Amino acid sequence: MIDLKDYDNAVIKFRKRLNYVILPVLSWDFYAENLESIYKSEEDMIALMSLRSLNSWNIDTEALDERLKVKKNVVIVTDTNLNIVFATKNIWEMNQYHPNEILGKKPKMFQGSKTSKSTLKIVSEAVKSNKPFEVTIVNYRKDGSTYNCWIQGQPIFDQKGKVVNFIAYEKEVA
Repeated sequence: MIDLKDYDNAVIKFRKRLNYVILPVLSWDFYAENLESIYKSEEDMIALMSLRSLNSWNIDTEALDERLKVKKNVVIVTDTNLNIVFATKNIWEMNQYHPNEILGKKPKMFQGSKTSKSTLKIVSEAVKSNKPFEVTIVNYRKDGSTYNCWIQGQPIFDQKGKVVNFIAYEKEVA
């Protein structure tokens, strides 16, 4: 019993020497928002690495990690028939779609009457010839409003040199 009393006194003495900084609850909310963003991008990276492993991608994972976490690009992956098989969670901030809403659909779902046909032709030709491309295009949000979307796309080859997926890095631009 005496041992516990000594322990309690030591803890009380230790705590009195600590310099506490009281943070308002508002600052916790600020950091929690950033933490949630980091958590989502980490989940997305794990899912991308799973896709990479499943399809034997021959792709630089450090560059992929930078695109997702540092540059905060939206990442969309399609199969060879251009059906969306993966989209990062940050797509919501760009066009108000959740990733699960667009899986199995084609990127054409983001296009409309103001989307440039000549830009679409550039993308189509690049995809058909398995070449990378970079364009800015008018896309449509879920609510029908438009936004300018910078897209850098490229084919993803497997270890044997066969195209297995296409990947697009996207960002809303002015």
